[in-house]
Amino acid sequence: MNQMKRIRIHPKLYYGRLTNLFPLESRTEAMQNLAARTWKTPYGRMTGSLALLFLVAISGCASYQVGSSSMFRPGIRTVHVPVVRNETFRHDLGVRLTEALVKEIDRRTPYKVTGNPNADSTLMVTVTNETKQVLSETKDDDPRALDAIVTATATWTSRSGEQLLQNNLTAKDDFSVAFGQSSRFAPEGGQSVATATQDSITKLAARIVSQMETRW
Repeated sequence: MNQMKRIRIHPKLYYGRLTNLFPLESRTEAMQNLAARTWKTPYGRMTGSLALLFLVAISGCASYQVGSSSMFRPGIRTVHVPVVRNETFRHDLGVRLTEALVKEIDRRTPYKVTGNPNADSTLMVTVTNETKQVLSETKDDDPRALDAIVTATATWTSRSGEQLLQNNLTAKDDFSVAFGQSSRFAPEGGQSVATATQDSITKLAARIVSQMETRW
């Protein structure tokens, strides 16, 4: 009896103590009574509310992860990215765009880039043009602001031959999708065409990888 009285005047009990003091058939009932008494106190209600909010937050994070994964094709795990073909006079553009594509795929998608041509899919990209466009000039007719423009075409094909890049603006018999990206620079401000071109390449790779997401 003395032990039972001590238990009733102490609301903070652990399950281990209840295990030692109560028979098996009464442990569940004792825990339920203890939880009910605790919930009636302001501290108990606050603790219970925080626990409920924590569970809701965990559920929300899990839903977000599932939704993010559903943005990509479940049947594709590996992507083969050959060196980008280059049709311009800038011989290094193909290699630089290849490196940017690999980094972007690794960073934003669940796909694994592999050098195996028998991968689940193959991303073929060709640089079609690289140019500069003058936007404004000084009074001496020197370029003041320019755009460094890089354009490319891309096809993403599964091992079975399915075309994975979707674009309603292209002809049905043309599986390649055209991309273009520009970056502005001002020579007067110390900005160079090399830096602007690299920025265009990085943004171009991001646009191509964005098209690898599944359409809603």
